Amino acid sequence: MRASFVAPAAAPRRPARLRWAWVAAACLLYLILAGYQLGLPGLHYDEAKEAGVNAAELLTGGPVTAFRGIAVSIGGLRLPLMVQDYIGALNVYLALPFLALTGIGVPNLRALSVLTGLAALLWMARAASIWQGDPTRQPGAPSWTAVAAVWLLAASPSFVFWSRQGIFVTNLMQPLVWWMIGQGLRWLQTGQRRCLALTGLAAGLALYAKLLAVWVVGPFGLLLAAAWWQRRRTGHAPRLDAAGLGLAALALLIPLLPLLIFNWQTGGTWTALAGNAGESYYGVDNLDLVSNAQVRLAQLVQSLRGDQFWYLGGQTGNPAAPWLALAAIGLGVATQPRRLLPALALLAAVFAASLFTISDLFVTHYALLQPLVIAVAAGGLGGWLAAGKARRRLAGALIVLWLLFDLRATLLYHRALAASGGLSDHSDASYHLAYYLRYRGLGAPVALDWGMDATVRYLSENRVRPIEIFGYGSPAAPDAEFGARLGQFLPNPDNVYLLHAPQQTVFAGRREAFLAAAQAAGLEARPVEIFTQRDGTPLFEVWRVSGQ
Repeated sequence: MRASFVAPAAAPRRPARLRWAWVAAACLLYLILAGYQLGLPGLHYDEAKEAGVNAAELLTGGPVTAFRGIAVSIGGLRLPLMVQDYIGALNVYLALPFLALTGIGVPNLRALSVLTGLAALLWMARAASIWQGDPTRQPGAPSWTAVAAVWLLAASPSFVFWSRQGIFVTNLMQPLVWWMIGQGLRWLQTGQRRCLALTGLAAGLALYAKLLAVWVVGPFGLLLAAAWWQRRRTGHAPRLDAAGLGLAALALLIPLLPLLIFNWQTGGTWTALAGNAGESYYGVDNLDLVSNAQVRLAQLVQSLRGDQFWYLGGQTGNPAAPWLALAAIGLGVATQPRRLLPALALLAAVFAASLFTISDLFVTHYALLQPLVIAVAAGGLGGWLAAGKARRRLAGALIVLWLLFDLRATLLYHRALAASGGLSDHSDASYHLAYYLRYRGLGAPVALDWGMDATVRYLSENRVRPIEIFGYGSPAAPDAEFGARLGQFLPNPDNVYLLHAPQQTVFAGRREAFLAAAQAAGLEARPVEIFTQRDGTPLFEVWRVSGQ
């Protein structure tokens, strides 16, 4: 039996209203779980760096610190193009209306991420209704596959807590890749040129949001082309002419123009890709596929359990989720292989792409993959939900069991978070640090480690602008010019210096070099304030240097 990339359509039998009600209820549950105590954990550096700081600068009229200094000037405004070599500035501009309406704050910024997660749920439901739809679906209504997928994500610890800090994991990729998948399958089904163009547009936006989206964009593009070729052989392929291809290519290219302009001026993305292709910045060997696959497989299972959120103050999860997902996929393959095999092919290709990295094998990368796994598992259950009473009850019981385990884990995380305030670089101690610096008039502290600059700048509404001098060359040791940079500040006793506590240090060797330089200059370095997590663990240190 040949696999079909799109489930065959059939006459509707069940009312749409019931399914929409189920989807709406799941979305409401998600909003409650994701929106609760949204100011916790503490603001992560990446949330501030990749959206908050530039958005606040644009709103307050302050100078915009564009990444690598590259911005486009329009009407007196300097608009940044990128926030990292491989992350575009989409979240910066999407955050503007939220902060303009509600003010500059942490829940205000995270509201964007929570609603991005909601958009991901809805676009996934739309794509799943086409991709793994069941024969009882009415046109325009969600399929039972979509209903199952939304419920299995709504309370998932991984989806909920990654969505709360969505800028940290660039969850903006999620709705964009689901939009791409839905439009691509819609084009394959209807042949509408508009759908193909929107597929290209969604792909381009996803890649601009973060190049990591290529994990899904590339494999899906290849599978879509293969499905079109298969249909062409049977005479049922949608028409594909030069005009349609050109329109889709143009739609793909337009969102990538900021990335292209950025690289034309800096070459930053190409340098990052080429310089880390063999061995990544953090030392991952991209040719060691076996070891990387072992790490990634463990992370995939972990993202299903949701037990990676130690920094919320506790470690819990849904230990049954991987087994339930495996059972759901097995049921689908055993009874409806034609519906599941193309989806599994996409999932396998995305997993293979994830074995390569220019940074590290971070589990947070799987914020992009975990919803896809859930959708495939839901595809295995969707047909059973639309089948006879016995199968429907079995599939329903599996979903309820999965949901209850997820809900328990998510609620336990919330309880732990309320007590801890977040740990390490997710601690709410950063709020106290920013308040201290702002209201003591310490507007230009010298940052000797990573993870404080952007956070403090956003939390202080750009009143405090730390000066980073630790150097990004290597996280293992300071570069040769570190001493010269530091030497410009040591003679001024009014300067203050920001360090992490020794156990929290990110860029090693800077503390030791700072203390040695002060001693060599005949100066005394002393901590004047230490900020701790709620459990008393030291996290941030404020130092001064003076004559002995």
